[in-house]
Amino acid sequence: MFSLRASGLALVLAVAPLAVPAVLADSLAAVSTTAMGITGDIELDDFSIVFENGESLEFDELVADNFNVDGSQVGASVYSVTTPADPELNNGNRLCGQGDVTYVAVWGAPSDDTLTVVGVFDTQDAPIRDSEMCASFTYEYK
Repeated sequence: MFSLRASGLALVLAVAPLAVPAVLADSLAAVSTTAMGITGDIELDDFSIVFENGESLEFDELVADNFNVDGSQVGASVYSVTTPADPELNNGNRLCGQGDVTYVAVWGAPSDDTLTVVGVFDTQDAPIRDSEMCASFTYEYK
């Protein structure tokens, strides 16, 4: 009888789907004038960025874990965008304005460790410095 119960339990465990925890995006509140006027609040994770109006950019891969900001190397996440686009956001504004976003970089603001900066790029190659951005937006975690 014990072996039947053990076999039954093993069968249930073998066919039961594995519980995979859901990945929850970070919620960030817009704090810079550009973020408030263009993107609004965002949801951000390693797979995408979702803007206040529901538009989003999906990330293809993490291409770098550091970035040059104002001449100093900082820890950052630099993502390539799966399908480059420049979505229409709040008030008819766009992220870059004149080109599709190809990369998104995220790093902690050097001047205030409670703030997060999101830089967008329309470059062909992966960006290595902030001077290549077409725009940046500053947020704080909710």
